Amino acid sequence: MPSVSLVVCLYREKELLERLLQRAAGSYDDLVVVHDGPDTTGVRQVVEAAGGAFYEHPKIGSLEGQSPFAWAQARHDWILRLDADEFPSQEMLSWLDRFRLAEEPGPDVSGYTCFWPLWNGTRAISRRWPGGRIFLFHRQRVRFFGLVEETPIPDGRYEPLPFVLHHQPLRRSLGLRNVLVRKQAYAWRVLIARGLLGRPLDLPCWRWDSEKWPDHWEQIRRHPLQTAMRRLIMETLRNLRSQWRVERRFWLGAALNSPVHHAMICIKYWQLKRKRNREPVVS
Repeated sequence: MPSVSLVVCLYREKELLERLLQRAAGSYDDLVVVHDGPDTTGVRQVVEAAGGAFYEHPKIGSLEGQSPFAWAQARHDWILRLDADEFPSQEMLSWLDRFRLAEEPGPDVSGYTCFWPLWNGTRAISRRWPGGRIFLFHRQRVRFFGLVEETPIPDGRYEPLPFVLHHQPLRRSLGLRNVLVRKQAYAWRVLIARGLLGRPLDLPCWRWDSEKWPDHWEQIRRHPLQTAMRRLIMETLRNLRSQWRVERRFWLGAALNSPVHHAMICIKYWQLKRKRNREPVVS
């Protein structure tokens, strides 16, 4: 029977973590929480009161950057990968109970995905869009490097499940305000662009041994401005088509979120690369 470690990487978010641990109680066998830099808000006390292991790790500025360290601290190979502003639906909790009592999944199954409904700050406004959120994976069956917005790359396959992972931050999870106004979004774009100037191996890694970037990142490195324009148009259209197919309605702000963000990543990378190329070479 598989055992599950709930692993959470966060920065502050004490109250949200309390909600997550309350809503996810009984669905895991081990709890690991890693704080991005010094904890000044009492997260440690919340984790230790829940019987978990708490770590302050040197600040990186992203949850992805902390993930390889966090996964290494888990007692079990199956990682329940949740953010502090998320919590499982009742259907997902019931499935996790069954999963932990069943036989170990075959080696071709690297993990499982779910639905991740849109949140308008008050309520969920979608049911099954977007999908594909990786919530559970086997750490010896995935590879990963800690770049912002990177997800674990499976050795085998991710099996989609018809369950909801609630994503309920203290703000809206959709709309261009998240991309154009949030300071954190600008900080993440800088981290991504700086990371792309180097190698994946320069980042915190988990079972990753390649100097090459996956295609979706290599496209930015080779043709940043062309990629910005292409993704802005094509990803928006794909999102709108997917919304209609799944929900029979459109959310233009949500459809634009990721494409605009990716376009701005491309532009930031182009700017940093030009700046680096103009710097004088010190002999």
